[in-house]
Amino acid sequence: MAAASYILDTGLHRRLVDSLYVEAMVMADEARAYFDRLGASDREALEPMSRIVFSCESLKVTTRLMHVIAWLLGQKAWQRGEIDTAILREERFSLGEAAATEMHGIAHFPFAARALISGSGDLYDRVKRLESRFWEGQALAPEMRHGPAHALIDRLAKAF
Repeated sequence: MAAASYILDTGLHRRLVDSLYVEAMVMADEARAYFDRLGASDREALEPMSRIVFSCESLKVTTRLMHVIAWLLGQKAWQRGEIDTAILREERFSLGEAAATEMHGIAHFPFAARALISGSGDLYDRVKRLESRFWEGQALAPEMRHGPAHALIDRLAKAF
């Protein structure tokens, strides 16, 4: 697949970031509600060692979601022209590393906990792929990023 096929047009990038941001915020609210309140009885029903794993996994979920939200906010700032690409390349704007979950270790957890854990991992992985593709597109020569076809796509995206 040619490198140019990875380029996201401006409008599509904006819609992806907005959609992922809403998803991340909703998931963060669901995780807070579950792990802070609703999951307390689920946690207490587990064996002592599983309770520790449960608490660790709740922290992993929170960390994944905060990394995703922070990255998406950086993208939104870049889209609005509040920061330029050189600043966006700084480490502080990259998607932070998040610990993976060993799915066999949570197989006995309640469905709600497993859904939040795997859902946050899936969201993190999707944003990680988007970040990678974003930088692949930024690394291309300007004439490849902004050729006549891309200019037309950008104008159409802005019109709608």
